[in-house]
Amino acid sequence: MKKLVKKLEICFIAASITLFAGTAATATTASAKTIAAADRVKGWVAHHPLHYKHNSNGIHPNAVSTVYSPAQIKKAYGIDQLSKTGAGQTIALIEAYGSPTITSDLNTFDQQFGLPSANIEVAYPGGKPKKDEGWALEIALDVEWAHALAPSAKIMVVAAKSASITNLLAAEDYATSHGATVVSNSWGGSEFSTESSYNSHFNHTGITYLASSGDNGSGSSWPASSPNVVAVGGTTLNLTSAGQYGSESAWSGSGGATSTYESRPSYQSGWTSIVGAKRGIPDVSFDADPNTGVYVYSSTKDNGQSGWFQVGGTSFSAPAWGALIALANEGRTQSLSSAQVLSTVYNTAGTTGSSGYTANYHDIQTGSNGYAAAAGYDLVTGIGSPIADKIVPALSLTK
Repeated sequence: MKKLVKKLEICFIAASITLFAGTAATATTASAKTIAAADRVKGWVAHHPLHYKHNSNGIHPNAVSTVYSPAQIKKAYGIDQLSKTGAGQTIALIEAYGSPTITSDLNTFDQQFGLPSANIEVAYPGGKPKKDEGWALEIALDVEWAHALAPSAKIMVVAAKSASITNLLAAEDYATSHGATVVSNSWGGSEFSTESSYNSHFNHTGITYLASSGDNGSGSSWPASSPNVVAVGGTTLNLTSAGQYGSESAWSGSGGATSTYESRPSYQSGWTSIVGAKRGIPDVSFDADPNTGVYVYSSTKDNGQSGWFQVGGTSFSAPAWGALIALANEGRTQSLSSAQVLSTVYNTAGTTGSSGYTANYHDIQTGSNGYAAAAGYDLVTGIGSPIADKIVPALSLTK
């Protein structure tokens, strides 16, 4: 098996455009990199979801804008109400190629936002790969925000030698066997008929696996479609003038659909009217719209640009939920498995409008990715986004 994941639809603003002074700008789309014919498998149209805008004027964390700092995201979702920091946990981030500047980039990010120094390990299980600029920015996003939201957790960057599925799954297995308690995947591709034979890579006691649902609107992707993975979709997050949670709507780019090949798992049995007999994705969601994106720092140039970026996509929402799982694991005798997380997510939600639903989640009911967001579970935001100071303690108590 050798299938390549390629970088797809990277949206960017030219460096000459001012982004954080109220100037409207239109994103353009860069062509996806071509993968060698020998590595292409029929039906596999893979994606590395990442949407960003370059900020040519540096960072302005106190400015009124639609780009969010760690403090703003924590306040919006109630993460700042938790005393947990992810101590004793290891968040593994599965990437391709690696980034030569990730350690120094993380230090710059931490200094800017007053975050503690990180415990970061970079592993190259297949040998040191070549540099890839697009993946370097992806890695910066994943690392900086996993650390921002779970600052005491160890960050393990597992850099696959290439973006082939063979190498990415080898990186997945490395994380599994080297102490990861949470494994986040900001990559995926079109479903394929034999995908279920690889789902065992995401099924291990004491480890939660997460995956981005995609950034191209309605549609399913793997590994998000795996019943062993927490699939994370995207929203547009709006704050009040006081910085409180204001509202959320479904982000039009959020991946979501019913699986072509995976049967409905038991934890979705309460939503058969939506998913039918198949696995529905996503399960949950988080801010992902690049227009309500987050600050990321990368000194490795991407399309000739480096420095501070405003980044969105489910590439952000997956590691953000991964950080929440790390917070929930803190103090537990055994860290949570995917099965435990998924069961608790759906069980605490219960039915549309129930007390468990309204206490633990923002039920997002506006917006569309092709499927309309609606009360209860839907195929764009899943159950919804977290009220972290409620759902994290509920996850912590999972048996």
